[in-house]
Amino acid sequence: MTGRKRPAQKAVGMSSRANPKVVVLMGGPSAEREVSLSSGRECAAALRAAECDVIEVDAGPDLATRLTQIAPDAVFNALHGRWGEDGAVQGLLEWLRIPYTHSGILASALTLDKERTKDIYRAVGLPVVDSILADADDVRARHVMSPPYVVKPYNEGSSVGIYIVQDAANGPPQLSDDMPARVMVETYAPGRELTVTVMGDRALTVTDIITDGWYDYHAKYAPGGSRHVVPADIPTQIFDACMDYALRAHRALGCRGISRTDFRWDESRGLDGLILLETNTQPGMTPTSLAPEQAAHVGISFPELCRWLVEDASCDR
Repeated sequence: MTGRKRPAQKAVGMSSRANPKVVVLMGGPSAEREVSLSSGRECAAALRAAECDVIEVDAGPDLATRLTQIAPDAVFNALHGRWGEDGAVQGLLEWLRIPYTHSGILASALTLDKERTKDIYRAVGLPVVDSILADADDVRARHVMSPPYVVKPYNEGSSVGIYIVQDAANGPPQLSDDMPARVMVETYAPGRELTVTVMGDRALTVTDIITDGWYDYHAKYAPGGSRHVVPADIPTQIFDACMDYALRAHRALGCRGISRTDFRWDESRGLDGLILLETNTQPGMTPTSLAPEQAAHVGISFPELCRWLVEDASCDR
């Protein structure tokens, strides 16, 4: 393996305020509430270690009132899923003129909508598989695409509500009642699951995610649910392509702070077998999460990563 471990990157110099007052925003009403609470607690502890004055806030209907009362120097957004990473809370923070971490309104809305994300990928020449949006009732009634294919909500993250249809003989998937009325159906991409975190203007490294099956919600967040090989033991051409594609996706989508782009790689097809799945503007910050692990690999501790995000916070993102 060559070029895998780079010199350690120091966290950006501390802000003019030595102990900024930071609200860590977590929880909220999305399907990913529990993951958000876990991320938020981890980030709050890390920010306290990085000498921030931290207030943890579980996002509810009174969020605007609470933030006005607290008057923080910055908001650390540890929300996941709808409302937290779809531009909604970002719009609220812009309205209140409170600096916040991660991506702004437009990039957040784009990346949580998987089909529109793919439109951006295609526009800048990044490889994706074919997909369509379909009515959930049609998907339950017939194969709207030739198997194998994957069905998922087009506006949730963390592999919530994923269905894989491997063979036409199995019949169409019987989606649960809590799936949205419109879903995304895409060609199943076989191969290895790879991911790259971008921090600022730098791609950190490539991780190979090894599971016994689909990299689903449990595999992402449960201890022992998956094994991460950092850096990925893959050919230099594929490693470098992942790094390049992730940075191009981050820039094309207008992401800020950190993002994480996920890939599938069919090694039997070489570079032609590498495709982008999605870009996550609010990558997990739990004990099993990929972004902090990649940052640690290049010499950035978890407290340094969280402090860097606070120092990067702004409005008008």
